[in-house]
Amino acid sequence: MARRGFLLWKGMRLLVLNFTRLGDLLQTQPALAELAGQGHAVALACLENFAGAATLLPGASRVFPLPGAKLLAGLAGNWPGALALVTAFADQVTREFAPEAVINLTPAVAARLLARRLGGDTVRGFGLDALGFRLESTPWAVFLEASSANRGLSPFNIVDLFRKAAGGGRGRGQFALRRPDAGALEVAAARLGQVPSAHGYVGLQLGASAAARQWPASAFARLGDQLWQRLGVVPVLLGGPGETGLADAYRQQATGPCLDLVGRTDLTELAAVLVGLRLLVTNDTGTLHLAAGLDVPSVALFLATAQPCDTGPYRPGCLCLEPDMPCHPCAFGTTCPREHACLLAIGPETVFAAVADFLKTGTFPARNYPGARAWLSDFDTAGFMDVRSLSGHDAEPRAVWLRLARQILRQFLDDIPFETTAPTGDVPESLRSALVTCLDQSATLLELLAGQAALLARTPTMKSRFLGTWERVRRLWLASPYLAVLGHLWQRQAQNPGSDLPALLSRIDRYASCIAAFRRQISPA
Repeated sequence: MARRGFLLWKGMRLLVLNFTRLGDLLQTQPALAELAGQGHAVALACLENFAGAATLLPGASRVFPLPGAKLLAGLAGNWPGALALVTAFADQVTREFAPEAVINLTPAVAARLLARRLGGDTVRGFGLDALGFRLESTPWAVFLEASSANRGLSPFNIVDLFRKAAGGGRGRGQFALRRPDAGALEVAAARLGQVPSAHGYVGLQLGASAAARQWPASAFARLGDQLWQRLGVVPVLLGGPGETGLADAYRQQATGPCLDLVGRTDLTELAAVLVGLRLLVTNDTGTLHLAAGLDVPSVALFLATAQPCDTGPYRPGCLCLEPDMPCHPCAFGTTCPREHACLLAIGPETVFAAVADFLKTGTFPARNYPGARAWLSDFDTAGFMDVRSLSGHDAEPRAVWLRLARQILRQFLDDIPFETTAPTGDVPESLRSALVTCLDQSATLLELLAGQAALLARTPTMKSRFLGTWERVRRLWLASPYLAVLGHLWQRQAQNPGSDLPALLSRIDRYASCIAAFRRQISPA
């Protein structure tokens, strides 16, 4: 499958690299906590503009900010100066922390190079060998990269993928960010007390990483008015400096009061405000994950390419709403033929009813959620974050497939024998018919590929046939909406340095076993 990582012994100095955006950085905290809980001293290297967020991660005893913007500017104009900046950064880390091993959770080539510079051969996650070839310490790391580049293909929450890529993920994950201090909480309480006679506060995170994944400001405004008029709850507008236009649009359309904090809080202040809320209503964005790590309940809307199963809140008891539309989630890199109709599919009345239920009972009930597929975040029996349907959509083909994929891919990536178990609920006939032919063709091609691989050593001319069959397997899987994740994994692993014949045969056999496990679950004997 992939190169086995080195063994860690107790009490090592571990440097974790994560050069991603805010939400992903926050979601590395469970992995950091597991490493620290094993007795290691853990330091974190992240981008300079997210260094404030890193202080919320209690598993990291030290933070090393990398000046990413300066590096990019230097590469564009003066690459020797940028190289000197990287060298100075690496020297500082070595001098002040002296890492005994590096865990790199960012698959980009630049991060792999820095990991190699800092850790040599002692890199877990994403690395390079001495000749510059890509290396991944476990199949989970390969899967993390494949799913990151092709979101929508993974049945696993990104937090659990970080945990597994870092070498952990045994048992239930714990997402607990460092809570703001008393002074910050006092300032936040004073801010939230500006509206007299309020019956509490509900946060509204207006923005998202892309407009296509952003619930309209008009919908937020109608929701905010209902919160005030029917419950006496004050909406608190949240967002960064670049989202002030959304706040303006909200205020122009709302008739009731609100507390507008958009662009007026740094990360520490935002965390303190979140702790003072009864609930957060949000798009799929960094504020959602900040709230989850602070144990703040949420109602999250997953629009366009966003979906709850892989980027949902890592906290049990949160409500995830996605449009009840056949085209959701849409594929990355495609133009919407329906003019982003999903943005209007979930109305303010549906969200208000969910919020009202929670504020009254502390839970989200199982019932109809008009316009939405409703999911409640929860942990599964293996300790991974999962979602379960509140709206009766758990029998749909996509939901059934995700359950099967979680079960089988977890065994596949852990490189353990596949358990023969009964299918999880009834398999819809539409799913069965869509998969049986593809699975059977996969089994036939993998059997042919194994035979060709066995002949390679003594029949060099077999190489072209072997490569042709390998390509047929790849194209077959990438063409399937269900098996595309295997196609990307197959392709990523093929980009690793060449392995010996026994390793190649073992990999083919492992994929064949995975296909057979899916076949048994789809059409058991």
